[in-house]
Parts: sequence; structure tokens; C-alpha cells
Amino acid sequence: MNASRLCSRRHFLQANSFGLGSVALAWLLRQDRLLAGPVKPHIDGPVRYDLLPKPPHFEPKAKAMISLFMMGGPSQMDLFDPKPMLTKYDGQKFPGEIKYDNLAQASSKVFGSPWKFSPHGDCGMELSELLPHLGEVADDITLIRSMHSGVSNHQQGLFAINNGRIVGGRPAVGSWLTYGLGSETQELPAYMVLADPKGLPTFQNEHFTNGWLPSLYQGTLVRSAEPHILNLDPPAEFAGAPQRRELDLLQSFNEAHLAEHPGELDLQARISSYELAAKMQTAAKEALDISNEPDSIKKQYGVDNPVTRDYATRCIIARRLVERGVRFVQVLNSGQSWDQHGGLITALPANCAAMDKPSAALVQDLKQRGLLDTTVVQWGGEMGRLPVLQNDAGRAKWGRDHNTNGFSHWVAGGGLKRGCVYGETDEWGHKAVKDIVNHYDWHATLLHCFGLDHTKLTYKRNGADMSLTDNQGARVVTEILA
Repeated sequence: MNASRLCSRRHFLQANSFGLGSVALAWLLRQDRLLAGPVKPHIDGPVRYDLLPKPPHFEPKAKAMISLFMMGGPSQMDLFDPKPMLTKYDGQKFPGEIKYDNLAQASSKVFGSPWKFSPHGDCGMELSELLPHLGEVADDITLIRSMHSGVSNHQQGLFAINNGRIVGGRPAVGSWLTYGLGSETQELPAYMVLADPKGLPTFQNEHFTNGWLPSLYQGTLVRSAEPHILNLDPPAEFAGAPQRRELDLLQSFNEAHLAEHPGELDLQARISSYELAAKMQTAAKEALDISNEPDSIKKQYGVDNPVTRDYATRCIIARRLVERGVRFVQVLNSGQSWDQHGGLITALPANCAAMDKPSAALVQDLKQRGLLDTTVVQWGGEMGRLPVLQNDAGRAKWGRDHNTNGFSHWVAGGGLKRGCVYGETDEWGHKAVKDIVNHYDWHATLLHCFGLDHTKLTYKRNGADMSLTDNQGARVVTEILA
């Protein structure tokens, strides 16, 4: 009997491919021939999708990005945007109109920040006492105090900041960057996501979805504990020589299939080199292992402190991934841990204690390695908070409701200004009123740092050219460019 009938290509893949790791396989199946690749992300006629490096539209400043995303909405007037009016009128009735997201716990009482602000760095950037380590790198960051998306709830806010619109099903920023530019490494995924040990944020994979872009542009989830990437290693009985024989046999099937179907572009016909699977098994383990990092670096980030250890470890891994050519790294929190409708007076300091030192150390470490000039670091959430008290049931329960009309992010590196404060909210910290940066403006600016024109980075879907900014009147915020 013909051997091909006993073991078809499809049956062989179904029975054996999971030993290579679902992540590795999904990534490799979409790799094109190593010498092939599109000249630009979107061209007329047939398009081959891969992660090979692609030229930008113009000379870029940035090559990689690390997103420190704070799901839940950090309170800007308690961290980044000091408002003396809140202190002056603390406990009194707010004189303007407030749109509440949680009416059941709403209050019209002004809530002055319990924490003091002071200037930092040569630039004199005013920051909260909850962020002493960020103050040490004030001269290396741009603080945007006028972020705006104008939607009130977490999911729409996440969609706006993460994929450009307030609706779901669209590609995340990291997917757009890897689609447009590919990757500098063929041994690791181009887009990697570092999860909190307590779990993913609310809305989970919406943070790193490829949307309607091809699936190889989706973020690869990395767990905080071993195994960092599920199913990456083959079963023990297949490791080493057995896996090598398996790969060689599969390669022979591939070559025979390609010979019978020259030029075929479907998924299985585009399997080009399973040798990369073994490389990824080695490269991913090495990149995610910080045991060989100097003790001085671990201490700089806070690995030696139980409070900062987890976030510090993930920030070091993020730097290691960027060093190895990964295009986009996302460091996520769990649930909506910054969503302090109540208990803000204890919860906000706890959040800051866990991430302030590691975040600042990441900027310092990138700078001392010469990587900050080509790596964008962004810190922020999908929204901020209101200037009035929520849950007025005793000081221990005080909190703040949602606010997307004016909140803060800080960014650093990759062609952005240093020691810069941009934009303003009103005297209450309620609404952005000067130099407003809409979510789509930030996206246009970010793509510009990577040498991409936001109007030209498009993907043909249902006959229409879709983009990250998607005809929303986005502008590049040139005032924050170096």
C-alpha cells in the first residue's frame, strides 16, 4: 500500500505538530520562504504575509516598543497632574457638571489629593510622592497630561487606546507595528505579552489581538512562571534526535508537496523551515531567563524586594526581548487593579510601590545600554479618574470614578522629547483643555516614530483600506518629538 495513504501530510501534522508547541507552530506556519518578502506592508496584487524585516516609509527613530499598560485607569490628579483647586475646595460641592459612570456611589464632593507633589529633574516636572523613582528619570520622559478618548467605560476605553476605535474586533497597536515592519529576529515572536502571575487583565486577549490581520501578527502570551510558553517543548520521548528525525521527515513531505504545487500560497504550502522551531525552543528559554543578569541590575529593578519582584522581573525580560530583536513587548497587570472606585487611599500606594521602581529602572537601563533612543516606552491606562469623591462611606472606602476626558500617560525614548510636560487639563483635572492628545493622535505619533505614515499603513479588508487611525482626523503630535 502507498505510504502516503497510511500517513497523509494532514494526519501527520494533526498527530504530531503539538510537540513543537502551539505557539511555535502557529508562528512558523506563517513564515514565508526566507529569501522572500514584500517590499512594503500593502501592495497591489497577491500579498505574502510574514515577519521578515520590512522597510518603513521614511527613516525611523524607533525600532521597538515596550508598553507598560495599567488596566483600570490610574488617577492622574494623584500621580501626574497636581491641582491646587482640589486641595482648596476639598469636601465642598463641585461647581461644574460631572458625568458619572457609577451613579450608585456618586458624590459631588471635591476630593483633594491626599498626596503631595514636588518638582523633579532639571525640567522641574511635578510628580506625586507616590512616584519617587519616576522622579529620578523625569528628564528622560515626556509626560502627556491631556490624553483624551471621550468614552466612559473600561472596554471602550481599552479599545480606543489599544486598537484605535471604541469597538472591538480590530488589531492592537502591536499587531499593526509587526504587520508594518516585521521583526528583527526570526527566532522569537515579533510581539510578546508578559502576563501578571495573578492573571490577565479584564478583556484578556483583546489586549493583544490581531483582529482581522493575519494571525501571525497576534501577540504571543508569556506566563510569569514556568512553563513561560505553554507547549513549547516536545514531550520527553520526542526531544533531541527523535524530534530531529520528525522535523526531517516533515521537511521531506513539505518539499514533495511544494514540488507538486509550485507557487501555492495556502497555509500548509508555505511551511518553509521547521528548523526555526528548535531555534525558538532555545531562544525563548534563554530570553526569558534572568538568572544570569548581574546582581546590580536585579537590584536596580527591585528583584530583591518581594513587593517589586514580579514586575521587576517582567521589566527585565521586556528589555531582554527588545535586545534580541522583538518588535513589541506588552507588560500587563491583572484584572482592573488600577480601577479604584473605593479604597484608593490604600490601593493606589500599593500599586505604585509595586511598579514605580521597575518602570523607572527600565528607562535607566535602556538608556545606559544605548537602547532608549530606539525603544519607545509607554506607561498608562485606558482612562483616568474624576476630581470628585466616590463611595462616600468613610475615608477607608473613598475612591474616584472613571474619566476619559482628560488623563495622563508618560512616554520615553524612540525619538520623543525628554524632560517635557505636554498638554493641560482644567483647574480641576477633569477635562483636557490645552494641546489635547486624542487616542488616534497618539497612534499617529507612535507610528511616525517608527517611520510609518499612519495614512499609508493599511490593510485591505472587504474592499476597503483599513488603518490604525482609520480616517479620524489624526495628527502627528510634533510638539513631543525630539
